[in-house]
Amino acid sequence: MLYQVESKKKVSDLARDLEAAVQRNKFGVLGVHDLKGKLNEKGVAFERDCLIFEVCNPTQAKRVLEKNMEISTALPCRISVYSEGAGAKLATLRPLALIAMYKAQGLEQVAEEVEQTLIRIMDEAAR
Repeated sequence: MLYQVESKKKVSDLARDLEAAVQRNKFGVLGVHDLKGKLNEKGVAFERDCLIFEVCNPTQAKRVLEKNMEISTALPCRISVYSEGAGAKLATLRPLALIAMYKAQGLEQVAEEVEQTLIRIMDEAAR
């Protein structure tokens, strides 16, 4: 259900490299949520760095949404970058596991393509 990659990079460096890998793989970054910053802003002390990247390939999103609008509840794809020990981790929910929850026949190929791209993006960024 979850794909994770460890990296020896700092969160800030990993986030920069993730954004570049997203672009190289024809996805775009729609937004970045700084969970540590937002929680601290709301008066909740939280010390670990955690950035959530919302990423999307518009062509793939269109293919999915044309078949099943309910899947919009799982879009865009999210990649988490967070501190872990002396390094950081990247994590995402696997699109194949998510698509199975919707009983959306005929979308497995799209989910597989997106999943393989997300894995490639994360592996590139972590190096």
